[in-house]
Amino acid sequence: MRLVLDTNVIIRAIRSPESASAMLIAEALNERITPLVSNALGLEYEAVASRPEHWVAPGFDRLAAERFLDALAEVSEPVNIAFRWRGELPDPSDDMVLEAAINGHAEALVTFNPRHFAGVTEQFGLALRDPRTILANLGTGS
Repeated sequence: MRLVLDTNVIIRAIRSPESASAMLIAEALNERITPLVSNALGLEYEAVASRPEHWVAPGFDRLAAERFLDALAEVSEPVNIAFRWRGELPDPSDDMVLEAAINGHAEALVTFNPRHFAGVTEQFGLALRDPRTILANLGTGS
């Protein structure tokens, strides 16, 4: 299953190691799903996930953050952006998520903020899902 993960899913996985988001990352590491990542989205993951406040609660450090991001990058499929879809959404950081999903031919965009993508996903025939729904589709539940 080819998926684009919104940054909020990545952060939830970091902050809550027992969450559906963390289980979804585990599915990626086990190659049951394929995360799709553009350069811009990968840099966004790195910038946000490297903030110390996301690692303090679960007791990790900067090195753990780097290992997490490296492991995710290793199982992710790079997406080349052939067509830019900027300005489609109110938040410019959401545009890069949408671009990766469209250009990568994702089966779904996984997010906790579906309202941020309201309207445009139908326009591009893109499904919006949360991690629990993806896990249920894989038969793993949470």
